[in-house]
This record gives sequence, C-alpha cells and structure tokens, in this order.
Amino acid sequence: MASKAASKGKGKSGKGSKGAENRSASKCVKVWSTWAMKKAKVVAHYGFIPLIILIGMNSEPKPQLAQLLSPV
Repeated sequence: MASKAASKGKGKSGKGSKGAENRSASKCVKVWSTWAMKKAKVVAHYGFIPLIILIGMNSEPKPQLAQLLSPV
C-alpha cells in the first residue's frame, strides 16, 4: 500500500514528457498571443486617426487638411 502512494507523487515521470511538451507549447502560444495583442492595441490606438485622415485625403472631392480636421 505504501508503494502505491509513493508512485502517485507530484514529481515528473517518464510517461508525462509529452504532456510537458504540450504545456510548454500552449504556454508559448499564450505568451505570444498576449504579446501580439498588446502590440496590436498600441498600433490601433496610435494609427486609427492618421488612417482616417489618410483615407479622407485620398477621397473625391479632395478636401484640404483643415477641412478634414474642422468639426463643421
């Protein structure tokens, strides 16, 4: 009975090496996706208004920059 309890320990076993790789890969994907989302948030934050101005400048009829930025 004591040998069964000892084999259920929390240590790594030879059979669990594939599970450790899966956990490592999933952790890598999670870290990468978090990093990518943070970068995308910064790009969207600082690039949205210039993108709108650029699209407005290339439309017909071509407005001047002051006309695009004025609220009227």
